[in-house]
Amino acid sequence: MATISNSLPRKHGLSLWCPQSTSIYHPRPSSIGFRSLQRSYVAASSAFSNENREFVIVGGGNAAGYAARTFVEHDMANGRLCIVSKEAFAPYERPALTKGYLFPLDKKPARLPGFHTCVGSGGERQTPDWYKEKGIEMLYEDPVTGIDIEKQTLTTNSGKLLKYGSLIIATGCTASRFPDKIGGNLPGVHYIRDVADADSLISSLERAKKVVIVGGGYIGMEIAAAAVGWKLDTTIIFPENHLLQRLFTPSLARRYEELYQGNGVKFLKGVSIKNLEAGSGGSVAAVKLEDGSTIEADTVIIGIGAKPAVGPFERLGLNSTVGGIQVDGQFRTSVPGIFAIGDVAAFPLKMYDRIARVEHVDHARRSAQHCIKALLSAQTHTYDYLPYFYSRVFEYEGCQRKIWWQFFGDNVGETIEIGNFDPKIATFWIDSGKLKGVLLESGSTEEFELLPKLARSQPSVDKAKLQNATSVEEALHIARTSLQVETAV
Repeated sequence: MATISNSLPRKHGLSLWCPQSTSIYHPRPSSIGFRSLQRSYVAASSAFSNENREFVIVGGGNAAGYAARTFVEHDMANGRLCIVSKEAFAPYERPALTKGYLFPLDKKPARLPGFHTCVGSGGERQTPDWYKEKGIEMLYEDPVTGIDIEKQTLTTNSGKLLKYGSLIIATGCTASRFPDKIGGNLPGVHYIRDVADADSLISSLERAKKVVIVGGGYIGMEIAAAAVGWKLDTTIIFPENHLLQRLFTPSLARRYEELYQGNGVKFLKGVSIKNLEAGSGGSVAAVKLEDGSTIEADTVIIGIGAKPAVGPFERLGLNSTVGGIQVDGQFRTSVPGIFAIGDVAAFPLKMYDRIARVEHVDHARRSAQHCIKALLSAQTHTYDYLPYFYSRVFEYEGCQRKIWWQFFGDNVGETIEIGNFDPKIATFWIDSGKLKGVLLESGSTEEFELLPKLARSQPSVDKAKLQNATSVEEALHIARTSLQVETAV
């Protein structure tokens, strides 16, 4: 869902990222209603008169939804565009699945159609009726299983043959799983990539008493925060020394760990799992560690990363270092007329001069828009993405402290931490005298808006002056002044 993989060796740097959350979901108080929603979505599908489609998008996630909107904005969707998806739903803002969707049922959880794209960026909610009204053909629950590049045809799981003019691959990622031989597929073991996964987890949480979350990244942090709302015995297990090790400094991680522990969450750090054990009924009952100890669990969530869903598209050219389909700054693959966007694309990260693959909702949106504009117009400039990491947890009713932090830039160089986490804290990454990245917890709107300006401009900063700042506000003022001075030169 949300990582950056980089193709060049570095002193250290970002590789674990977080999808954007949103506060403008419109939940329904009723139950999940998966099957009734599913039926309405399938009914919204329409069929072209033959197998020819001018534009085909493979994949039904965020990138597909934002690509569809861009086609509509250019008046190139009606009767020309087809989206082929393995999901039962029109594209939605996937970050909700580990945030608002998992809220306890009495705490206003997010539900479809409230978080269809493009509400996460303040856009129109693109329900199944929206696609129908725009003349976009939707093929639900029918993933592409084959491609004939020479004939420009796709084969779907149901046997449909689709001929395309231009093809946009937006297949995203699949969750990394534990092998079956160590219990990775036992009843009660969950992975989250889509609505069906989240619904299955909610069914378990309704009956659960002891929850174990495997993975100390953003998925683990977000699901643990949700489990607190369900008032469940919750343990997070991970092999690293602290939470979100690929981004958080040890000092910063300690602040968040203490907050979680204050909410009853237990941590087992620096440990490895041998296997998951089944109980007498066949469902998961415990997590066995390499040291022989066991932790009781009736629900286990595995959040150990994801891998690009390349599927039948290996022939397009994969990046052996970061994974995914190799593209250029316009998201063109090695085959003319075929593009790849979002999580599955390995693209030039222009501002850091390296190839990266980004699993992040902001990149999914922006890459889709950039690609389609390049395809349909005279736009020729290279995609210039600024890495961005964002999380919001403990936002349901009754929480004493809500968590909302943002990171922009690159986490290279030495760090300076300002603030006491009550409520704010900021971490600055300085490399060769320049500000490379910044993370801020509980900032104001104005302060959050400053972060991308700092990260993109990379101003020279007075490290001693920044270290001596007595508050987050003072530190940000120093950084802002450095930015203004550099801009004026």
